Amino acid sequence: MPPASAYPFSPKPAASSEKMIARVWHGTTSKENRAAYLEYLKDTGLKEFKRSKGNVGAFILVRDSQELTEYLVVTLWESMSAIQGFAGKDPSRPVYYPKDSEFLLGLEDSVKHYEVAAKL
Repeated sequence: MPPASAYPFSPKPAASSEKMIARVWHGTTSKENRAAYLEYLKDTGLKEFKRSKGNVGAFILVRDSQELTEYLVVTLWESMSAIQGFAGKDPSRPVYYPKDSEFLLGLEDSVKHYEVAAKL
């Protein structure tokens, strides 16, 4: 198995003593747009997460089902204020990029946040 440093978005340790927060967004595309949207997510969201202060990791999970492809984007943050620095005043609102509506079958109006209760 490659070392953790081989993965550009592997989790980094949280800098503060606050509980780490996981932010989870869900989206759906047609299977035909699977590869193109995944590349778009890498070029937009992942790059922005990496630049965002307080982000400690990001994962894109993908699942095909019948004619659709589902995406879960899980980001890890040092605090809710770090999430607000990325997402704006209302952290429950998703951040969408200019071409998302060309790929996604709908734009969900909220994301979920979870306290990271345990980690390896």
